Amino acid sequence: MAGIGFALRKLVRQDDLIGIIQGYGHSALVATGPWLLTVISLGSISFFTAGIATTDDLIAFRLIVIYNFAFSLVLTGPVMMIATRYLADMIFLKKVDGAVGMFLGALALSYGTQLVIVAPFYLAFVEIDLGLRFLAIFNYLIITGIWLVSVFLTALKDYASITRAFGVGMLVAALAAVMLSYDWGTAGLLVGFTLGLAIILFWLIARVFIEYPYTVKDPFGFVSYFRRYWELALVGLMQGAAIWVDKWIMWFSPEREVLPTGFISYPFYDTASFMAYLTVVPAIAGFVVSVETGFFEKYLRFYRDIQRHATLGQIIDNQRALVAAVLRGLRNLVILQGSITFVVIALAPRLFQATGVPIAEIAMFRICVLGSFFHVLASCLAVILAYFDLRRAMLSVYGVLFTTNGVFTVASIGLGFPYYGYGFFLSALITFGFSVILVAHYLGQLLFLTFVRNNTSVE
Repeated sequence: MAGIGFALRKLVRQDDLIGIIQGYGHSALVATGPWLLTVISLGSISFFTAGIATTDDLIAFRLIVIYNFAFSLVLTGPVMMIATRYLADMIFLKKVDGAVGMFLGALALSYGTQLVIVAPFYLAFVEIDLGLRFLAIFNYLIITGIWLVSVFLTALKDYASITRAFGVGMLVAALAAVMLSYDWGTAGLLVGFTLGLAIILFWLIARVFIEYPYTVKDPFGFVSYFRRYWELALVGLMQGAAIWVDKWIMWFSPEREVLPTGFISYPFYDTASFMAYLTVVPAIAGFVVSVETGFFEKYLRFYRDIQRHATLGQIIDNQRALVAAVLRGLRNLVILQGSITFVVIALAPRLFQATGVPIAEIAMFRICVLGSFFHVLASCLAVILAYFDLRRAMLSVYGVLFTTNGVFTVASIGLGFPYYGYGFFLSALITFGFSVILVAHYLGQLLFLTFVRNNTSVE
């Protein structure tokens, strides 16, 4: 997809540190914006409301946000993947007049299919105040909208506006939640947080409408892609489920907490996992920049030269350059994230002491940091597979991650508290090894894939 990559390449190639920092910072927001918003805002809100809001208010607020982000990510995943493919095809064909209609159709489809699950959960299952029930549903809808509008982030060229949207939204979310918690408790926290999310959502929607100034037409034209690209829909579902399945299973561990409201959680494991995932943000930002500034150029050259009837020797040279770009990017990613992982594990006691996190979580945190390291590597390799339209290979990667994460996490509960987190770590390690094998195999078969398997003219 053309768009923000041009801006990133321009930034990181400037001969100054500011340009590089801007490039990496913006790539982090594009790739992890909604999730990063959650972590930073929740951390800020918890810190600044200590002594203001009651413990029960903070717990109820935190669980509503966690539940909403978890299930909206999983349930919106299929629509996001199909919408991304549909938008990419429109951009490739230079027929983007249906982009706005597609977004509104995706929003309507997601809301219509998910409200039948979310509304009964908050209105009938949990025991919270009536006003808080509707606030929770509204918060869920806003989060779902952010997931969907994020489909357009890599296509929008105004990186500065996107960065400002997330910055302003995160600031408002934290400040408003703190101020409103004085008088309204959980409801105030949720109203303030949702207000920040709404600013981000409507700001980004406005940018989409400006970038694509067309009338709404054929809003559900993308639905046909569900049959054509069913593997992508499953990838979207499995990708989110694979991230959350170990947390869901740990919510049923012997140490879980069942609140009077009906919410179930295991705060120790949740906190350790969220903090561990926060350590991979630099790696994700580095990967986005690496893909846009190195791999993507080699990728374009490989296929453009084929279209221009290059010689076999030139095509093979381009293939080698492409493989070299993948290896170089993976090496840099391993060095960058490996160094961060080592430092975080070594400094974990001091980090926990500084943040006030219970020391009992340290072992879980360290093993989750290792798991996050291999998880992000596997996910980056899955993105490489996506560039070559290897949808079933991508699905197999996330299928392995989901299955092993679930099975190993169940086994870790059977082994007891000292082994909590090892299920996720082993799952991520195995998935990374599996991803390496797949990428190596398909890159080695790239000429066959290009001229035979993916060639629509060959029956």
